[in-house]
Amino acid sequence: MKKIKTDVCIIGAGSGGLSIAAGASQMGADVVLLEGHKMGGDCLNFGCVPSKALLAAGKHAHAMQTGQPFGVTPIRPSVDYAAAKDHVHKVIETIAPVDSQERFEGFGVKVIREYGRFISETEVQAGDTVITARRFVIATGSSPFVPPIPGIDKVPYETNETIFDLRARPEHLLIIGGGPIGMEMAQAHRRLGCEVTVIEGTKALGKDDPELAAIALQRLRAEGIRIEEEATAAEIRGTAGAIEVEVTDGRVFKGSHLLMAVGRKVNIERLDLEAGGIAHDRSGITVGDDLRSSNRKVYAVGDVAGKLQFTHVAGYHAGVVIRSILFGLPSKARQDHIPWATYTDPEIAQVGLTEAQAREKFGDALFVARYDFEENDRAIAEGKTTGLIKVMVVKGRPVGASIVGAQAGELIGIWAMAIANKLKMSSVANMIAPYPTLGEVNKRAASAYFTPKLFDNPSVKKLVRAVQKYLP
Repeated sequence: MKKIKTDVCIIGAGSGGLSIAAGASQMGADVVLLEGHKMGGDCLNFGCVPSKALLAAGKHAHAMQTGQPFGVTPIRPSVDYAAAKDHVHKVIETIAPVDSQERFEGFGVKVIREYGRFISETEVQAGDTVITARRFVIATGSSPFVPPIPGIDKVPYETNETIFDLRARPEHLLIIGGGPIGMEMAQAHRRLGCEVTVIEGTKALGKDDPELAAIALQRLRAEGIRIEEEATAAEIRGTAGAIEVEVTDGRVFKGSHLLMAVGRKVNIERLDLEAGGIAHDRSGITVGDDLRSSNRKVYAVGDVAGKLQFTHVAGYHAGVVIRSILFGLPSKARQDHIPWATYTDPEIAQVGLTEAQAREKFGDALFVARYDFEENDRAIAEGKTTGLIKVMVVKGRPVGASIVGAQAGELIGIWAMAIANKLKMSSVANMIAPYPTLGEVNKRAASAYFTPKLFDNPSVKKLVRAVQKYLP
């Protein structure tokens, strides 16, 4: 058994783990990085990167059929599903060197390609190596959750970890789960020529603002995606190519392939957390705002920290932890300024509080500034007028923003910045946006906050009339 002593031992080479390893090693710490599966974690190999690549393929196919309003004769595209998957894997391969073992060894990180598990409160074992470290960081991420639906063990099914390796185009894809993963994969596959049925136990896109979700779902249904809500799967049966999902009210949905997209489970089962004295529950490792666990030597970042499950959150957590473990500085993570997006067409993006959450918290003190994409000149020119932005404002400061529409994931960034830095609405209203751009919707939404204060205010009108009398 080999033994290593180091400053920082990181378990998991996904977004959070790699960010900490790169930062800590380049600033002078001795770092050991453990990874038993693929470098780059879920995001690179099974999540954000491949899903957006497949969505891009679907967008090109969709564009060929929707050019009539622009004077372009629509044609039915000939889709090579396997070639679309080749594009997905080429994208992964292009990005992979950034997350590679070789690159991190170049930083001076000792990379061990084994899973790590705690054997004491101060030691982790990986293969035939025992690592003792001043600080440990758990960054093991999450995996697809497959609920124990009767029959699920008897039929073939896909998850986000297998769907991108599927080479034959599904004739009819059944998707259990109407959250972001389910809806993105539904639209991508529909645009690539598959019949698609989404089976959701409650409401599709249920974590988003319902007004915005309805706008996106209307578009998805218009494209031919069948979305069945309040449909909890009760039994799954059939064989490859002929699968049936029966829901609790007796309805039966038939398809050729099944994708399970009902949620995520944190990857903690290999860690032997009890041996490390690390408190945890089903949602992940119990941490404080400083991301420190019940074992003061151990931190957790990303999905496994039991907070928001997004790649950019893991990267943000990395910065919080680095300040603490490298410099001994107090450092805490926030959640109120973290944005997220669902990359359907139209996209949905959110930061801070939704309208419902803000009304519950602030009551009558809340003002909701709104602006429709159909009033934006660039959106009109490009035929992308389906969209809406809502900004939740309290005492002149944004506390949340919700956007549905083209490039919502890009547009939400300015509101994330405003909330992160506690800026006032005037900061966004004072911004000069290039004309014509979709970015103007942010400025217009900010201006909408001031409109009633300036144009519907009798005192302002009285003041202006008085000033006019005395101007030369």
